[in-house]
Amino acid sequence: MKEPVTILGAGCTGPLLAVLLAKRGHRVRIYERRPDARRVQLAAGRSINLALAARGLAGLERAGLLDAVRPLLVPMRGRRLHDLDGSTRFLPYGQRPHEQLYSVGRAPLNHVLTDAAEAHGVELLFEHACRDADFARGLIRVEDLRQGAVRELRLADAPVFGADGAGSALRGAMVRAGLGSAREERLAHDYKELNIPAGADGRWRMDPHALHIWPRGGYMLIALPNTDGSFTATLFLAAEGPAPSFASLEAGGPAAVRELFAREFPDALALMPNLEIEWAANPAGHMATLYAAPWQVDGRALLVGDAAHAIVPFHGQGMNCAFEDCRVIDDLLEAGCDWGRCFARFDALRRDDCAAIARMAIENYVEMRDTVRDPRFALAKELSLELERRHPERFIPRYSMVMFHAEIPYAEAERRGVAQAAILERLTRDARTPDAVDWAQAARLVDESLPRLRAHATGT
Repeated sequence: MKEPVTILGAGCTGPLLAVLLAKRGHRVRIYERRPDARRVQLAAGRSINLALAARGLAGLERAGLLDAVRPLLVPMRGRRLHDLDGSTRFLPYGQRPHEQLYSVGRAPLNHVLTDAAEAHGVELLFEHACRDADFARGLIRVEDLRQGAVRELRLADAPVFGADGAGSALRGAMVRAGLGSAREERLAHDYKELNIPAGADGRWRMDPHALHIWPRGGYMLIALPNTDGSFTATLFLAAEGPAPSFASLEAGGPAAVRELFAREFPDALALMPNLEIEWAANPAGHMATLYAAPWQVDGRALLVGDAAHAIVPFHGQGMNCAFEDCRVIDDLLEAGCDWGRCFARFDALRRDDCAAIARMAIENYVEMRDTVRDPRFALAKELSLELERRHPERFIPRYSMVMFHAEIPYAEAERRGVAQAAILERLTRDARTPDAVDWAQAARLVDESLPRLRAHATGT
């Protein structure tokens, strides 16, 4: 066995990282503040649904867990937009069979990953909370919440990975010790999850292979399919201010909630028999972007996933980005890095990419709730796909680069996306249909603005 490793956090990221490290011969121990979710029903908290895309799939495949996860997945091939009059439009994500997202429940995915970690010899200690760290002495203090006993873990004996989420205790200890900084930039909008139950026959009552969106300008409702025939619906809305906002709905009571849904989401309301009950029972969640630096301390402690770079959920990349973190760490270890070089290289390699996806996630919220309603958006989407067909080595829509091309770093997807947006703006300045586009001009713009795509490595 190689040297032992400590992981804080048994959400989805911690167990995946634990499997990869265990496969490399490390003795891994995970400390998790909450009870074992496989045996105890936990209170509602973070979003129930996740969207799995290429980067997350690549992380699972690296760990040999993709086949175990497949039964949990519902493929989503595109967005189905719901207009006020009840009509819908389908916008495909891509043009190839594999270019689809997968809706997956957070809890069942976590159960599979936790079981896999145990099967690989990982020791999981639930109801154990990181309380503080003394980096000068090289100690992490962990409390057994059931017995009240505190144990001290020596960083010299086992480096620690902080996979303990956006409220990371390890990150907090780093900040208190003057070894880092962190700030959260909270979004002015909150979210609330609701349910669209399965029909009497146990099947979905809407298209199960789409992410459903009711875009209404400054706010939106979305729904993701579940394997049991239901949908998890999520309302994204301003937290404060005049109607519609969560504050105005709370002031208006159940009648205000029903009136909003009857006016703005009537086809969804017809499928939600328990709207008022669920509204009262489910708390509103907050969203924020985390800016933290550095993510590591002297090759002894490293933040990963949301603990390092939590983002808003509108590009569906929080989990995918975290799983990509795990894959990058595995690449660095495969290249022969010791912990010091691994942690330093990880911080350097991932910083620009994680900043890029944080920006793109916020931009995608505006697109989902507003821009998708503009006919010019559909035209630009159609032109993007046609340019990809004509120039596949140069033009890939930014959304596709993020979601379906794990080999293209987020930062490069963002840079190329800026150039591609300029091309599309130029081509649609006068054209209103694809037939009116000057494709010779398009070819010149693509050749001038977009270098050929190349294979990418982790930079070890």
